[in-house]
Amino acid sequence: MALFQKLLSVFILVVLVLDLANAQGLKLGFYSKTCPSAEAIVKRTTAQFVSRAPSLAAPLLRMHFHDCFVRGCDGSVLLNSTRNNQTEKSAFPNQSLRGFQVIDAAKSAVEKKCPGVVSCADILALVARDAVSAINGPSWAVPLGRRDGRVSILSDALTNLPSPFANITQLKAAFSSKGLTVKDLGVLSGAHTIGISHCTSFTNRLYNFTGKGDTDPALDSKYIAQLKKKCKPGDATTFVAMDPGSPNKFDADYYTLVSKRRGLFQSDAALVNDNVTGAYVKLQATSGSTFFKDFAAAMVKMGGIQVLTGNAGEIRKQCAFIN
Repeated sequence: MALFQKLLSVFILVVLVLDLANAQGLKLGFYSKTCPSAEAIVKRTTAQFVSRAPSLAAPLLRMHFHDCFVRGCDGSVLLNSTRNNQTEKSAFPNQSLRGFQVIDAAKSAVEKKCPGVVSCADILALVARDAVSAINGPSWAVPLGRRDGRVSILSDALTNLPSPFANITQLKAAFSSKGLTVKDLGVLSGAHTIGISHCTSFTNRLYNFTGKGDTDPALDSKYIAQLKKKCKPGDATTFVAMDPGSPNKFDADYYTLVSKRRGLFQSDAALVNDNVTGAYVKLQATSGSTFFKDFAAAMVKMGGIQVLTGNAGEIRKQCAFIN
């Protein structure tokens, strides 16, 4: 009887572990029978675009992040606004997103091979991975099986996307609400090692930080002088690299910048105001040795936020429109 109970408890534990593993409904090789060439097609298409324009890697990675943080990783950020509904794509934080043509091209190529099988949400997750990999950044195995959402609302993006002006308390709350840890916050912020930003996302730190015409004391004064040469008050068109010198190179330099008080956004500077993220910044600034591995793991975790699986949602024919 005791042996039976022991075996039963082991069996229950195994079932619980399997349940946790399948809780998201995603798995590696999801299309191995229904569309075995899907991942190769997406990778090839992404490489064609990024090899011509390496600067596309950052916005494609950002697009996946912006999708997952609003209604989960369901491709809702890809939907166009209609006469009756303004979608996430029209929200101010998403108006600077680029690279939708890459998603559309990958979807079109996959549809030719396997019509109606692969979701836009999965294609976006794959493109983000392949874009980072194409510029010699980390790569990771992407569990698949996401379905596309039918709902996309502008206000959802405004309330869910972390702001570049956020403090550490706000950032931790935003990540926690999505099931992500404080370490995940420190790791995923490292995506700012690639890409650019318009001046409007940080000029308050240069000219009017507390409303008294002052500068942000958390930003290095020499860096402020450099940025002022590029960004004049009210400049809404100029942009600067988030990681000056290597905006298209995926590396741990971002953490060196943050440790030297040269992170571009308030949300970057905020990382040093927490024990966990502060220690992570210090670790990567000195060695950078675990950043790629950590980033890959955090991206897999982020890619599982509130996914639609099974019979939920749909498989869109075109990524910008519901069926």
